[in-house]
Amino acid sequence: MKHQSIHSVIRLLVHPKLFLLLALLCASTALASPASAEVHPASVKIVDDLGRTIELQRPATRIIALYGAFNEILGELGKEDIIVARTKADTLPPSILNKPSIGTHMRPNPELVAGLRPDIVLQMGGRKKALESVKMLEQLGIPVAFFSVTTFKELFSVIKRLGVLTAAEDKAETVCNNLQARLTHVAQQLATVPHKPSVFFEVRYPNLLGAGRASIVNDIIEHAGGTNSMDATVKLVRINEEEVIKRDPEVYLIQKGAMNPNPQPIEQRAHFRTIRAVKNNRVYIIDESSYSRPGPRAVTAVEELAALLHPTRIQLNPHSSGDI
Repeated sequence: MKHQSIHSVIRLLVHPKLFLLLALLCASTALASPASAEVHPASVKIVDDLGRTIELQRPATRIIALYGAFNEILGELGKEDIIVARTKADTLPPSILNKPSIGTHMRPNPELVAGLRPDIVLQMGGRKKALESVKMLEQLGIPVAFFSVTTFKELFSVIKRLGVLTAAEDKAETVCNNLQARLTHVAQQLATVPHKPSVFFEVRYPNLLGAGRASIVNDIIEHAGGTNSMDATVKLVRINEEEVIKRDPEVYLIQKGAMNPNPQPIEQRAHFRTIRAVKNNRVYIIDESSYSRPGPRAVTAVEELAALLHPTRIQLNPHSSGDI
């Protein structure tokens, strides 16, 4: 009986139609097997702030940023390991300090950049010279994405587009949501403030420059519950001291950093004594890279400034951005 069953199975297996069916089944299984299929990384594509379509055949694994805020964003995305160089002034995240320097934000060395074989270079707008480096590098066949950031909305857009370029879209969404939640928390605390003090932001002194309305500084001031005393719709405003005195800001911010490395103490500016900010001891030294650089730390700047402008509503974060 046992031998009869075995012979029956053998007859079934050698049946021509059954054999063909089994052969087709094996072939389809092999084709569907992930191990046998060659996987190619998908191309990635964004539109930069010059309206140009930037397309890479695969997500970037080698990036050079000509502006430090991009390195900080890549760090937030968990992608600091793909940064292959830095500009002379950039120190964040700390891991980039051992990367080669390729020059400055406005004057990168094209030969050094090309030698490092980046998949893409990132440049920030703000000055006309920034476009010169874009053209120079593109003539060498190096893709360059150009961005311009003057508001938090634009900052979040850049973070998401860098997420696309580096295959970190989900992480970029999370980073933006977290930053927006912090801004919303500040807004809720300041929802019923009766007065928004006027703020002058000193970019440089002497040869005085102030922050205008077309800057991330302006958005920081507004999100922190203040009003920019400068109403010009430009990034930087050349202004004389008499005009500052005339505007009489309630709060005076002095940035310290590359553009204003050794600001003159306000008490040594005798002609500023009549300004309300000086009379009321509301002059603060803040960190240039947090306030003037449109990156993730700009949200920390909002939290810090909100506490300075409205101390009864918000307590100063112990992790402040500068020397206050």
